[in-house]
Amino acid sequence: MKSISDYLFETNAVRVSDPEKPFWYASGTLGPFYVNTHFLLESEEKANELLALIEKSASGDREDFLTTLLPFVKKQYETCESYKTVIDLIVKKAEELDFDFISGGERRDFFFSLMPAYLLGKPHLSIFKDGQTYYSAQVEAKAVKVGEGDLSGKVSLHIADLITEASSYTNAWIPSIRGVGATISDTIAVIDRLQGGEANLKKEGVNMYTFAKIELSLFDEAVEKGILSTAQRNMVAHFMENPIDYMKAFLVAHPTFIDEQIALGGKPKQRAEMAIARGYVPGRN
Repeated sequence: MKSISDYLFETNAVRVSDPEKPFWYASGTLGPFYVNTHFLLESEEKANELLALIEKSASGDREDFLTTLLPFVKKQYETCESYKTVIDLIVKKAEELDFDFISGGERRDFFFSLMPAYLLGKPHLSIFKDGQTYYSAQVEAKAVKVGEGDLSGKVSLHIADLITEASSYTNAWIPSIRGVGATISDTIAVIDRLQGGEANLKKEGVNMYTFAKIELSLFDEAVEKGILSTAQRNMVAHFMENPIDYMKAFLVAHPTFIDEQIALGGKPKQRAEMAIARGYVPGRN
C-alpha cells in the first residue's frame, strides 16, 4: 500500500531537480525542490484545471461557488487514488476533533476543504482573497454571504494545502473566521514546510495537524524506495542546512551558469539578474 510520501513524489507535489539543474525561486535564489501540494489532485494538469475553475467561479456568483466545484472534486475522489488517500486521511483526523463547520481559503485550500465537508456532512465557510465570506449549510446547496457576528458561537476547523509560516492564517483566515463571530482551535493541512508555522499558530491558540513534513527523512525514504538518487538527496540536505551556501557552492562549481541563464532571456534572465543584484553570485557583486 502506498503512503502519502509515495504520492507526493509520484504526482510531483514534491519535485526534486537534477543536481546539475536547480530551480529558480521567485526570490532570485536557486533551490533543489518545489512543493505543490495541490498536484495530489492527480497531476499538475488536473490541478491547473481546478485552479482555473476556482478562479472563474470566485469571480462569478459566489452563492454557487461550491456547487460548481463539487462535481469536479467528487469525480477526482472517486477516480484518483492519491487524492482519495489524502482526503480520507483528513476526514479521519477531522472525526477526532470538535467543530461545527469546515473553512477553506482561496485558492488551494479548496482542493482539500470541500470534499471533507461533503463526506462529513458539515457546513463549509469559503473565505475569499477580498475578505468576503460565504457559508454553505450544505455544500450541495447555495451559499449565503455572511458578515460580522453571523456565525457567533460556532467553531471552525480550517483545512489547508500546506503551512509554511502560517502568514495566510494570521493575516486572513483566522481574522475572517473570528470576524463572523466563530472561533478556531484546530487546523489540518497536508504538508508542514517546517518554517515556523506551528509555533505561529500556537500563539493564536490553534493546534496544527499535518500528514507530511518537508524534512530530510522524507527524501531519505525516497532514496530507499528508488525514487530519488543519493546525489539528489545530498543536494537537498545541503540546501536545508544553508540555502545561500548551497546556491553559492553550486555557482562556484558551475561558473558559466549565470551567463547561460541571462542568455536564455525571460524569467531565467530576470532571476539571474536579481541574484546578482542581491549579492548571491560570487565575484559578481
